[in-house]
Amino acid sequence: MASAKEIRGQIKATQNTAKITKAMEMVAASKMRKAQERVVDARAYAEGIKRIVHNLMRAHPEYKHPFLTKRDEVKRIGVIVVSTDKGLCGGLNTNAMKKAFELMEGSKVDVDAINIGRRASQAMRRFGVNIIGSVENIDDNPGLDEILGAVQVAMDKYSAGELDEVHLVYSQYVNTMTQTPTSMRLIPCDDSGVDEEEGVWDYLYEPDSQMVLDGLLCRYIEALVYHSVLENKACEHSARMVAMKGATDNAKEIVKDLQVTYNKARQAAITQEIAEICSGAAASA
Repeated sequence: MASAKEIRGQIKATQNTAKITKAMEMVAASKMRKAQERVVDARAYAEGIKRIVHNLMRAHPEYKHPFLTKRDEVKRIGVIVVSTDKGLCGGLNTNAMKKAFELMEGSKVDVDAINIGRRASQAMRRFGVNIIGSVENIDDNPGLDEILGAVQVAMDKYSAGELDEVHLVYSQYVNTMTQTPTSMRLIPCDDSGVDEEEGVWDYLYEPDSQMVLDGLLCRYIEALVYHSVLENKACEHSARMVAMKGATDNAKEIVKDLQVTYNKARQAAITQEIAEICSGAAASA
């Protein structure tokens, strides 16, 4: 059994760790509330532009945009993977990476990765995936300009014929306890999950369909990726808050166990001292 002094040191160190994890829990809770508000505010726009693109895929404009047209043969795909820059957020990144690798293995074609977040870059390098774009050190209140470079790489590669599909993998925020790894096809546009409109109709385009669609579909891709980053930020802070709460609770349990061990060690030391005193007294008598 360790000495009482060593156990006191372990108790002090564990208590200090609990203070740190409690502070991190409170910081994550504060950031989580703000991130949740940003996600809720952005969802209306994301759902709205999804519905417009869904309708465009069933419309008949004079100009058929390349982002709306499936290619006959898929030889290479690009995967935009959204992750966190920092750890200590439970299994959030692990689950997202599993989703990304399932998509890559299931496609059975060559894959290029575009990473948003340091953890995704580390995972892709570790498994030897070809990386064609990367964005790191995303702010807690991210701006669209921070991710535009990565999104533009994906769109340019698809337009040049170097990629035949572009997919997006991120963590979708459900609630504080639940974050769901999600994948979707970005290019060509995927209209699944949108309710069907009744009737046959089309939009009126001003000044012409080509100019409108060229601008709209680029904004569509940017909006979905940006919204996925906001979702991932809310997931990150929620997962970190839960993980740090669990770490704090575990530290308190460890302290309790160490206190019991310390009391036993102290009691054993006192008993031994009493026995030595009694032995000494008996020997001198």
